[in-house]
Amino acid sequence: MTQKATKSAKKVAKKAAKKAPNYSAPALEKGLDILEILADSSAGYTLNEISKIANRSINEIFRMVMTLHQRGWVQVDQNDRYSLTLRMFELAHRHMPLRSLVAMALPLMRKLVHEAGQSCHLTVLQEGRVVVIAQVDSPGRWSLGLKVGALVGLRDTASGHVLLAFLSEADRERMLEMHEPVRGEKLLTRKDLLEELASVRQKGYAETPSEQIKGVTNIAYPVFGPNQNAIACLNVPYIERIDLHAAPTVEEVKEIVDGHAKELSEMMGYSGYTPTV
Repeated sequence: MTQKATKSAKKVAKKAAKKAPNYSAPALEKGLDILEILADSSAGYTLNEISKIANRSINEIFRMVMTLHQRGWVQVDQNDRYSLTLRMFELAHRHMPLRSLVAMALPLMRKLVHEAGQSCHLTVLQEGRVVVIAQVDSPGRWSLGLKVGALVGLRDTASGHVLLAFLSEADRERMLEMHEPVRGEKLLTRKDLLEELASVRQKGYAETPSEQIKGVTNIAYPVFGPNQNAIACLNVPYIERIDLHAAPTVEEVKEIVDGHAKELSEMMGYSGYTPTV
C-alpha cells in the first residue's frame, strides 16, 4: 500500500468520523467505512491494512468484511487483498431516476454524435463528485470518450462548472463542502471559481480548453429538471479536424449540443425555456 493511497483512504475515514449523527448504528457504520476505504483503492487492501486505516481491530473488520464478501460486495484475490466488486455500480444503475435519465438521454446522444461527428458523455453530481453516467463514441475512425462510472474534476472541468453554476447557492456550497478532488485535479481559488461559475450562468454553457488533454475543447450544456436546477450535464470533448474532411465547427457543435440538452431537459420535466413562435 502506497503512502499516498494510505493518506487518501485515512482522509475518507477521518471525514466520516467527524460527522456526529443523532442516532448510532455501529455495525452499519463499520460496513460503510470499509466500502468507502475500498472505493479509494484500485489494488485493494489486506485485512490488516483496512484495520489500520479504519482504526478498528482485526476482529471487528474480519466479521464485517466476510459478510460483505458473502453478499457479493467485496472480492478477494490470491494475495488476500480485498476490493470492491461491481455490485455498487450495478445498484447505482438500478436506481430508477438515474435509469430514466440515461434511458431518455442515450437516443439523443446517439443522434448528437452523428450530427456533430464528436463523442459525447453525460455527467451528474453526486456527493460532491462528478460522475460519468453515459457515453457515446464518435462515429468516425477515432474518438475521445470517458468510461461510464469515471469520476472527473469538479473545479477544473466544464462539466463540473456547469453542474455547480446551475445549482441553488445552498446546494452548491454543500457540494463544494463534500468534494474530494480526483487525481490531478487543479483547484481554482474560491474567487476564481465563483467568477467562472458566474460566467457560465451568464452564457448558459461552458466552453473551455481541457485541463487534462492538450488540444481538446470541452463544450458543456446543462440538463435541467423540474426543480429548475441542473440535474446533469451534456458534454462534448471537441477535437478539431485538420485534414480535408468537412467537419462541423465549434460553433455548429455548440448549437447541436444546446439543442439536445434543451430537448432532454424538457423530457425530464423542465418548462423554463421560452417557446418559439
